[in-house]
Amino acid sequence: MTATTFTCALCGHNAESKFAGDVCPKCNESYWKCSKCGHMLQAVAPPNACPSCNEKCEFLNATCYTPECGGPGHLDPRI
Repeated sequence: MTATTFTCALCGHNAESKFAGDVCPKCNESYWKCSKCGHMLQAVAPPNACPSCNEKCEFLNATCYTPECGGPGHLDPRI
């Protein structure tokens, strides 16, 4: 059985465990998706208001860290 490797979709950094807070320890960024309008952005943390719809929205981390969602360079299609 092979161990799961977590890879940052932004910079390609690999780790043997999930990134703390879903933020890459190397580049300090993740992909975030607005739950209302679907706008995507890269940031350390999501903003308080979406820059696209100007609403105070919940942001979902859409960074893909595992092979199940496409691996590095991909957004998680489940989000």
